[in-house]
Amino acid sequence: SVSYPNSKGELVWEPVWWSVSLAMTNIRFRFFLCVSCVSAEEERRVRANDREYNEKFQYASNCIMTSKYNIITFLPINLFEQFQEVANTYFLFLLILQLIPQISSLSWFTTIVPLALVLSITAVKDATDDYYSKSVPVNAVDANVSYNIYFQADLLLLSSSEPHGLCYIETAELDGETNMKVRQSVSVTSELGDSNNLASFDGEVVCEPPNNKLDRFCGTLYWREKKYPLTNQNMLLRGCVLRNTEACYGLVIFAGPDTKLMQNSGRTKFKRTSIDRLMNTLVLWIFGFLVCMGVILAVGNAVWEREVGSLFQSYLPWDPPVDNFLFSAFLSFWSYVIILNTVVPISLYVSVEVIRLGHSYFINWDQHMFCSQCNTAAEARTTTLNEELGQVEYIFSDKTGTLTQNIMIFNKCSINGQTYGKSKGRWPKAPGLDFTPFNPLADPNFCFYDDTLLESVKVGDLHTHEFFRLLSLCHTVMSEEKSEGELLYKAQSPDEGALVTAARNFGFVFRSRTPGTITTTEMGRPVTYTLLAILDFNNIRKRMSVIVRNPEGKIRLYCKGADTVLFERLHPCNQELMNITSDHLNEYAADGLRTLALAYRDLSEDEWETWSESHRCADKATDCREDRLAATYEQIEQDMLLGATAIEDKLQEGVPETIAVLSLANIKIWVLTGDKQETAVNIGYSCKMLTDDMTEVFIISGHTVQRQEGDVLAGGEKQPQCSPSPPPPPNFMENISGEFALVINGHSLAHALEADMEREFVSTACACKAVICCRVTPLQKAQVVELIKKHKKAVTLAIGDGANDVSMIKSAHIGVGISGQEGIQAVLASDYSFAQFRFLQRLLLVHGRWSYLRMCRFLCYFFYKNFAFTMVHFWFGFFCGFSAQTVYDQYFITLYNIVYTSLPVLAMGIFDQDVPDQRSLEYPKLYEPGQLNLLFNKRQFFICIAQGIYTSVVLFFVPYAVLSDATQSTGVPLADYQTFAVTTATALVIVVSVQIALDTGFWTVFNHVFVWGSLGSYFTIMFALHSQTLFRIFPNQFHFVGRFFFSVCLSHTYRAWRGKGSVSEGRLGARGGSRRSGYAFAHQEGFGELITSGKNMRLSSLALLSMRFLVFASQTFFGSDKEPDSVDVVLYHHRLKN
Repeated sequence: SVSYPNSKGELVWEPVWWSVSLAMTNIRFRFFLCVSCVSAEEERRVRANDREYNEKFQYASNCIMTSKYNIITFLPINLFEQFQEVANTYFLFLLILQLIPQISSLSWFTTIVPLALVLSITAVKDATDDYYSKSVPVNAVDANVSYNIYFQADLLLLSSSEPHGLCYIETAELDGETNMKVRQSVSVTSELGDSNNLASFDGEVVCEPPNNKLDRFCGTLYWREKKYPLTNQNMLLRGCVLRNTEACYGLVIFAGPDTKLMQNSGRTKFKRTSIDRLMNTLVLWIFGFLVCMGVILAVGNAVWEREVGSLFQSYLPWDPPVDNFLFSAFLSFWSYVIILNTVVPISLYVSVEVIRLGHSYFINWDQHMFCSQCNTAAEARTTTLNEELGQVEYIFSDKTGTLTQNIMIFNKCSINGQTYGKSKGRWPKAPGLDFTPFNPLADPNFCFYDDTLLESVKVGDLHTHEFFRLLSLCHTVMSEEKSEGELLYKAQSPDEGALVTAARNFGFVFRSRTPGTITTTEMGRPVTYTLLAILDFNNIRKRMSVIVRNPEGKIRLYCKGADTVLFERLHPCNQELMNITSDHLNEYAADGLRTLALAYRDLSEDEWETWSESHRCADKATDCREDRLAATYEQIEQDMLLGATAIEDKLQEGVPETIAVLSLANIKIWVLTGDKQETAVNIGYSCKMLTDDMTEVFIISGHTVQRQEGDVLAGGEKQPQCSPSPPPPPNFMENISGEFALVINGHSLAHALEADMEREFVSTACACKAVICCRVTPLQKAQVVELIKKHKKAVTLAIGDGANDVSMIKSAHIGVGISGQEGIQAVLASDYSFAQFRFLQRLLLVHGRWSYLRMCRFLCYFFYKNFAFTMVHFWFGFFCGFSAQTVYDQYFITLYNIVYTSLPVLAMGIFDQDVPDQRSLEYPKLYEPGQLNLLFNKRQFFICIAQGIYTSVVLFFVPYAVLSDATQSTGVPLADYQTFAVTTATALVIVVSVQIALDTGFWTVFNHVFVWGSLGSYFTIMFALHSQTLFRIFPNQFHFVGRFFFSVCLSHTYRAWRGKGSVSEGRLGARGGSRRSGYAFAHQEGFGELITSGKNMRLSSLALLSMRFLVFASQTFFGSDKEPDSVDVVLYHHRLKN
């Protein structure tokens, strides 16, 4: 074992050995690594087949556990996590208080039963989530990887079963892209597939320390006194899948938590709804209210003990711990905290989780959000944000693949100043070209409508041939030829696949590639080019290039990329051609097409050799390699313009209608895209975000801070103002009349997001109905979302389909992923996912609105019923000498929130509706109450608790007024304490049940069963608890024995009939059964034996004195000269008992 410091700096000992096997025919070679490094690594060194050398560095093992629990640790860890919640800790504290006899007037089970139920439900949920998220620990990685197997560590590819050490992989788990990618071993190790060669391999790798950069790797292989540069193209990362390759061999560089996949698996920011935040605030207020009630009753106890209780010290002295009235008040305070604890609902949080879970299932089961084309259903990937869907004010959307289909079609092109291509929409009767007679390798699904381009190819136009030759060579597409002439292209992006397919149909067919060659068929003639270099694409360069040597020995550089980037690198002699091509690009963008510029350059042998040497030096550099390579790329990419391409990406079905409906719901939609400004604007018009009826569309395209500030201020000035003299109020921009739109590019946005400009930008943008940000980076997308969250305090939703949308999706309050053509990276980072943008309409206006409505009604009723239940104890404190005596029996207190009132409110929270789903879509204005937060806020909360307090007043004082002085004609009291308690409890259950029946707007079978079933369960349980059977079995636990329901009914019937004079005195006297039941309750078992033994006869004088004292106490306490009746005696009996 070795020691390493944990997060607290303490040394922790762990076993370190694990092995990575290089499995070959009959031999298995192992080398060993160790656990986490004691200090931060500056570089990593790994030597193959040298166990002792690798042991020194104590690298991380490959044992990874993604689950939080196991069988032994589940209970302690889960309980520890649950008691991090303030509410759970509070109720645990109450449970401890209830174990102190001097404080508690309630049994411990009144708290432990609800607490145990809440903890159990949460524990089951946590265990289920953890079970489905855990992965099996891997203790060894076999570096001989077979076909269709996941890599379990980051490997340096040494050799493979493919020629030249090639290896084909799929990286969907890393970046969400489902297309195949190629990796290649270093040339000197590509022939190490033989077992003997692998056994003798002793190369050493020195590379960068573990990091989370998936797209780069910098290292050097030292072997046989030579060094070879290593890049990301030589690495096979954990999570990749081996495809189309029989086997490969590798050297483990990073294992376990050091792998790039695990380095990227940081915790996602926990998202909470506005209702959650408000609810936590309200619970804290309720805690304060509870403390205030406890203080009031404690003060009352102190006054009563000093003024009244002190008179009884000779007869009933305080218990030994209590020696003065102040200490009695202190104990009374904690007693009332225990009794009144139900004002803070213990089941609130678990009930909310159950309701949210039900809402999530409704989203998953919605057939209207199921896409039959891709067989994909909507999925709620979280259960904590459902009601937030009903409060969205801003939607931030990607364009490509989100608003559009991301299925690219080669539509138009510009070659040497000549434009080609027709749109089928403008010529609906124009037939597509038939390429089969001209090219037997053509893709039959390819459509093009301009025959002049095909004729240009046939006549051998040099510029046209060079144009399609570039498209067939300058790419990273992989080709799979299943049979002769049946080609399947696998591209990293739909754009690239569309361009290679276009070249294929016009006679320049890409057939295959090796690490050093590209094979094509040009006009029916096979041609093999030597691939000298690939200058790869990235988001900074925004272009890619290849350098090839043709069969004649001529070297040429082909480049394609964004027009803004390529135009800056053209020779001045191309100015006229660039202007013509730029006009064509603007026309294409106006049609909503995605554009790309193409260029080429001839290289001499001397230029190539000079550049190749500088590139080789930069490639071998161990520090700042990426920057040095970028500088060498910049040197050679000084091109001549060839032409441009235009690709059509059609809108998804229902996008314009969805945006129109969401706009009517007062939801503002911002489009954040990396496309050209013209393309983005055209798509804005196509999807009805921008309309001709708008007052004005502001376009901000400044490249400097001064220009940007001028554009923003100009936009503000163009908006109508009431008067030039007074300064506008802070919310002036939001109250202007007319409809405006804003279009801003990436350069301007960078300045607008600076601290001194962001407020003006937000003010201007939020006054517009639509905002389009074009040429933006993934980071800028996230920054825009954060800006609105910071300044507007509004609920935001981000929706996208690609890996470049992940940061935006994670930054917004709600993230939605489209499962489209760009993999599943956006889906994996999202909170909700579906296949089509149009489903967003139903997600928000139906499920979101319903979830918000249901949650608000649930919370209002939940607080109401708990205040109505608890405040009765508060009023009763003024009539029992502040002795912390409860009105209800302990079983009723325990079952009230668990059995009697839990299911009806859950049914309302899960199933309630105000209008059908179709009406929600027809009338989008119904969505606005959620945006304005009208249904549950602080005002609504106070209304609910005021209603609950009013209900408690009626529930307590009406039965007390009726029963306290009521007597029968014979002078026998009509009721006693037990009758009063049962009457109040019964009235409470009936009132809250009727209240939820009135609040329910949509009745289902579940609502009927839960509401009336809960009411029936109350009567059934109360009959059982007051039965003679339970009394005989458990006489010490079930005191309230007798026919109390008959007592309650007869008392009310008696008073009604007596007022009418319709019942005779003799009959009323004969109906005294209820009183006898109370009389029987007042006795205890064993008094008969005591009387017959004669032991109590000598205490008659004391008994007489006690009765006189009781009469005196009754008059003193109740403030009257009357003899104590049954209610008075029982109340004071409980006062003395406490």
